Amino acid sequence: MSEVLTAPLVVEFPFTRSLGPVQSAFLTGLRERTVLGVRATDGRIVVPPTEYDPVTSEELRDLVEVSAGGTVTTWAWNPAPRRGQPLATPFAWVLVRLDGADTALLHALDAPGPDAVRTGMRVRIRWAAARTGAITDIACFEPSTDAPADVQPAPHPGEFAEPVTGITAAARLDYTYAPGRAQTRYLQALAEHRTIGERCPACRKVYVPPRGACPTCGVATDTQVEVGPRGTVTTFCIVNIKAKNLDIEVPYVYAHIALDGADLALHARIGGIPYDQVRMGLRVEPVWTDGGRYPDHYRPTGEPDAAYDSYKELI
Repeated sequence: MSEVLTAPLVVEFPFTRSLGPVQSAFLTGLRERTVLGVRATDGRIVVPPTEYDPVTSEELRDLVEVSAGGTVTTWAWNPAPRRGQPLATPFAWVLVRLDGADTALLHALDAPGPDAVRTGMRVRIRWAAARTGAITDIACFEPSTDAPADVQPAPHPGEFAEPVTGITAAARLDYTYAPGRAQTRYLQALAEHRTIGERCPACRKVYVPPRGACPTCGVATDTQVEVGPRGTVTTFCIVNIKAKNLDIEVPYVYAHIALDGADLALHARIGGIPYDQVRMGLRVEPVWTDGGRYPDHYRPTGEPDAAYDSYKELI
C-alpha cells in the first residue's frame, strides 16, 4: 500500500457578538487611545474591565481611566509568530499591569530578543495607526524608560461619540489531517471511481467509509469490500444558507445514502432533481466530474423507490 495520505485543512468561521455597556466603552475607548477599567466591589481596578465582579458576580458599572504605561508581571518568548498574531517578527507575550490597575492585560511586547525582556520592566502601549474599536487598536507594547507612576484612576463616564456596539472575531484553526490507512484506501479507490468498505470479521457488517475498526464489536476491519455504486436515500435535509466559497446555489439537498452492500449510510449532495422532490427511499447513483477524486453528487437512477423495510435500520 502507498503512504498514508495527509492534507492541510482550515476550519474558519466569523463569531459575531454584541457588546454590553462596559465592553462597548472599553473598545470604543481604545479607538480613542483611552484605556478604561472598572472598579470591583472590593475597590480593585480590573483591566480589561468585566461586566460582573470576578469574585462576587455582582454587576459592575463604575468605569475609570488608567495609564497607557505599565509593568510586566510575567512573560513568555514567542520565537515563531503565527498567522493573525500581533507581530510578524519574534516577540514576547506579556502580562502588563497598567499604572492605576490591579490586574494585568495580556498582549505582545515588541522586543529584539528574550534577553531584552524581564519581569518588572516598564512598557507602554504602541497604538495602531488606524483604530476601529478592537483590542488590536493596541498594536503592541514597547519598552519604556518611564518610572512607575502612582496613578489614581480617574472616573470616566464611558461615553463616546459613535460607540462600538458589536464585534466580529474570526475563529480559525489550521491543522494537518491524516485519514489513516483505512480511509486512505477508501480515498484512493474513489479516485478510481470505486467505493470500498471494510467488513467486520465478527458481525459481518460492511462500513463505508471504513474506520479501521468495527464501532460495534471493537475489532479491526481489514477485509475490503466493494459496494454500490448505487444506493438509497435514507434521510435528508434541505440546505437554505449558502456556504462561503461553495459554488452551489441554494436550496439544495444533503442526504444520507445507504450504498448497495453497505451497512452504514454516508452523506452526499443530491442533484439532478428538484430539491422538493427528494424523498426517503429514492434510488440514486454517483456523478463524477472530469478528473474528480470523489463523486460530485448523486442523482436519481430512475428505479422504483426502495421499500422502507430495506433501509429502516440505516436511518
